[in-house]
Amino acid sequence: MKLYLKFFAMHLKCQMQYKVSFFFTAIGQFLVAFTTVLAVHFLFERFGSVGGFSAEEVMLGFAVIVASFSVGGFFGRGFDHFPILISNGGFDRILVRPRNAIFQVLASEINFARVGHTAQSLLVFLYVIPRVGIEWNALRVLTLVLMVVCGSILFFSFFILYAAIAFFTIEGLEFLNILTTGAREHGRLPFSVYGEGVLRFLTFVIPLALVQYYPLRFLTGRENNIFYAIIPLFSLLFLLPCYALFKFGLRRYRSTGS
Repeated sequence: MKLYLKFFAMHLKCQMQYKVSFFFTAIGQFLVAFTTVLAVHFLFERFGSVGGFSAEEVMLGFAVIVASFSVGGFFGRGFDHFPILISNGGFDRILVRPRNAIFQVLASEINFARVGHTAQSLLVFLYVIPRVGIEWNALRVLTLVLMVVCGSILFFSFFILYAAIAFFTIEGLEFLNILTTGAREHGRLPFSVYGEGVLRFLTFVIPLALVQYYPLRFLTGRENNIFYAIIPLFSLLFLLPCYALFKFGLRRYRSTGS
């Protein structure tokens, strides 16, 4: 942890050398995410409710997804850039250093500009929570915390999966962005509105619904079973195959010769 904090401080110092660029990037990410908020707002001005959820309930679920994407991307940036390390030979240098390879990849990139997404999600939380009509208690607060924490780990798992596949493809596969940026965009609405088939896929294959749709039903009183309150914890199981695939690729890694 002490070494990671040193990397953390180093990346922060480097990025703050170009303060104008940093702040414009953060503001740009905030504005891009804010356009999605406006789209949801205009949608509900037209239809009133979507899938039986009110505007405030949908915004709460969307804020969870954006916050999770932001935190997961903040810590998983090194894995997001992993195909570049593979193709330019940078991963070879990592392997000859006397530190764990996964730790080095993790610490190789930290994207502080993600603060733009984080700020946007915090503003949505501050706006929605007093207006959503939920009777907050300790269990519901815990559920909301689990949604964000487990969602962040789930998005982090997506970045590990993206990096693991790069061992076999060398170049990153762009279609896998549907798990990160695509999930953030589609998370603007409860996943149930996309159909039963999609909901099942996002429950049993890519468990995004476990950190958004099902606990949201508990928060809004549609479900009273405590299982829906703790269901985000089951999404953490997705990290295991992602990590295993990365380790499998690491054992069979062959240098590109760059």
